[in-house]
Amino acid sequence: VVGRSEGLALASLRMFEAGLFSADPCDRLRADAARLRQLTATGLARGFQATADNPLGGLAGRVELLVRLGRVIADHATVFAVRDSARPGGLYDCLTAMGERISAPDILHALLLHLGAIWPARLSLAGIALGDTWRHRAIRRQDATDGLIPFHKLSQWLAYSLIEPLQDAGIGVVDVDGLTGLAEYRNGGLFIDAGAVRLRDPALAQRPHAVDSALVVEWRALTVALLDAVAPLVRQALGVDAKAFPLGCVLEGGTWAAGRRIARALRRDGSPPIAVVSDGTVF
Repeated sequence: VVGRSEGLALASLRMFEAGLFSADPCDRLRADAARLRQLTATGLARGFQATADNPLGGLAGRVELLVRLGRVIADHATVFAVRDSARPGGLYDCLTAMGERISAPDILHALLLHLGAIWPARLSLAGIALGDTWRHRAIRRQDATDGLIPFHKLSQWLAYSLIEPLQDAGIGVVDVDGLTGLAEYRNGGLFIDAGAVRLRDPALAQRPHAVDSALVVEWRALTVALLDAVAPLVRQALGVDAKAFPLGCVLEGGTWAAGRRIARALRRDGSPPIAVVSDGTVF
């Protein structure tokens, strides 16, 4: 039995293979705007094997996210339908138009620019929805970003995930460390479970917290900062440099895997040390 994010990934792959995201019966191995806009909670629950006995938190939010993805893609044909019908894969044409070498931050910028509208409306600035951005009183700036702290965890995760496919297509990707560490519960859980970070009030670990709570925002911010501190230590231990072993490698083969392992060792269900109330659009 495979659960949590690993189970969701495997189930997503199986749904893709079955053609759940394609409106073309002759081309099942694709996702397109037409089909994404038609997805329902019932259909997605079936694909994820979610039932009353095997609940999936944030299912409704995940469906809404995919439906909005379909709408945004359909509304931006000049980006996502250059050579084909509107589909997420059309982003490849947008990225490769930048040249034979692109930076990882440019990939993230393209994702935020062209797909930012898929995220739920939370905070906004100058009429632009800020996505995975939250407020904390300790962030002080003398401009409109005062109090704001951005994470963009899922967008950055997608940016990291696009690097290897782009490289396989002959596109050089540089400045991989221009992305930040991912502010998510496996990386963050590692630092708490290993004792690097401790709650001032241990009783707070006994109840779930909203994603915009000061505790969760601080935890995520600490995670990003500590990942920057851990990365050079890992490289030093392995005898490699940042070019050979960028932050993405530290995350994938190191902190994320270690966070998952220690969580399973400490808690039977492998859950994170701090429970976060999530609608499926942040973690």
